[in-house]
Amino acid sequence: MAVNLPLMHIRDWPSAERPREKLLARGAAALSDAELLAIFLGSGLRGRDAVQTARELLQTHGPLRALLDRSAPQLARLPGLGPARACQLSAALELGRRHLAAGLERGDALTDPSAAGRYFAQRLRHRPQEIFAALYLDNRHRALAFEELSTGTLDSAEVHPREVVRHALSHNAAAVIVGHNHPSGNPEPSAADRAITERLKQALALVDIRLLDHFVIGDGAPVSLAARGWV
Repeated sequence: MAVNLPLMHIRDWPSAERPREKLLARGAAALSDAELLAIFLGSGLRGRDAVQTARELLQTHGPLRALLDRSAPQLARLPGLGPARACQLSAALELGRRHLAAGLERGDALTDPSAAGRYFAQRLRHRPQEIFAALYLDNRHRALAFEELSTGTLDSAEVHPREVVRHALSHNAAAVIVGHNHPSGNPEPSAADRAITERLKQALALVDIRLLDHFVIGDGAPVSLAARGWV
């Protein structure tokens, strides 16, 4: 005969294993996707704790990117979320985007190349078509403007070097970082990506503007062509 064991609440777990206590002691990066989501949920569905409910959400409606790319109304329809939690989650995601953008917008020098990659990822990763964009910088590498220059199909977006040069000159830029997304999720640069990077570098150099990097955005970390020695 099956025996139904009582549910062990998260509050009864060892302190070091509870998501909130673990975050406070070790930082948010130490938590799994399910543990981070469980903190938002607060409690689970009937017969499950918040971590179990979060794992089921990720297994059924994930992975994490697919889950969090949903709009608030779409999130609200998922089991374990509902309108209030969906709004909290959407608000937290938007705060993260604005925090990332704030450093660029307030005129701080861009000293961490990976920060630019994260910014391009926030702006482009969720887009269903390929988008080519540019971040224009002054001679101290402070952000001047961010522009989407072309919108393409699921697997390509055409950009003309002369357009990038024209926009860079209009912003009085001294340097440019470009990026585009791969909606397929594969961030590996193609031969065409490397070719347009070289064409952009040469076109911008004619007007004494430096191309600092080209990021390809897919699943996972942005791929820097400069880091691979291709800029």
